[in-house]
Parts: sequence; C-alpha cells; structure tokens
Amino acid sequence: MKDKKSLIIYFSRADENYYGGSMKYVDKGNTEIVAEYIKEITNADMFKVEPLNPYPESYMECIEEAKVRTREHNAPIKANVPDISSYEVIYVGSPIYWGGMPEELFTALKGLDFNGKVIRPFTTHEGSGLSGVPSQLKSICEGAEVLPGIAIVGSYAKDSKSEIENWI
Repeated sequence: MKDKKSLIIYFSRADENYYGGSMKYVDKGNTEIVAEYIKEITNADMFKVEPLNPYPESYMECIEEAKVRTREHNAPIKANVPDISSYEVIYVGSPIYWGGMPEELFTALKGLDFNGKVIRPFTTHEGSGLSGVPSQLKSICEGAEVLPGIAIVGSYAKDSKSEIENWI
C-alpha cells in the first residue's frame, strides 16, 4: 500500500477528551496523530474534515452534541473533500462517536465516487475498537473495497507508529 497514491480523510477533535477513565485536555486529537503517522509512512495527501459548527470544548457537552447530530443526520462541514479520482487508496480516520463515525464524516463522504478505490479504516477509541465504522464505510463508499482496519486506543496514539506501520 505504501507505493499507491493515497489520501487520508479524517475527523479529529482536540479540547477535552476521555482517556481511560479520566478527562484530559489535548491540543491535537488522537485521530489526527494517527493520520499524521500514516502520512509519514505512506506520503499520502491529507484532508481534515472540520465541522462548520465546532463542538463544545467540554467532553460531556461534545458527546451530547454528537448524539444530536447523529440522530438528526445534520452535520455540515467547512469544506468539501477534494477530487478523489486520482487516488487508489483512501484512509478514513475517525474517533468513535455513539458506536460509529461522527456525522461529519458521513457528510464528507456522501456523493463521492469510490468505484475501484481501496478504503482503509482507522479509528481511535477508549474501548470501542473499530465499532460500526467498517460496515458504515461499506454502506457509504459504494464500489470500493473496504479492507480490514486498525483501532488505536486514543490514550496510546502517540506511541502507535510501529503498530500503524505494521498494519500498512
């Protein structure tokens, strides 16, 4: 996969995050850390999906807002994903929100032409693993081959580079 033209599409959130039983403020989200390792290993291009309306800094308020956005399927984003036609492999990165991807990733991926693409999911979590992300991606990325993903415990994201390299 290292030699294929690749794009990383990811959603990540800094601010207050949950780390194995406690809250911790972070300047960079865990999924972004993993995305940067993938970029370093594969030389992939990157696109960060950003909500038009940022989530609250507080973790508890954020997850409540994520629940509403998921239930209402309403999560506009700041910018659309660039043209993906020249990419062979697309890495899709996500924290786990209520058993799957944040609604902003659905907004970003809807309507893209995934025919003939390879999708490599990656998640960051504190106990949810890949959760429903692979099946969500199979549903939304019609025409793509969704390969096995990798789930990184968020509190260990900074120490995950060799695990990611082995996965790639």
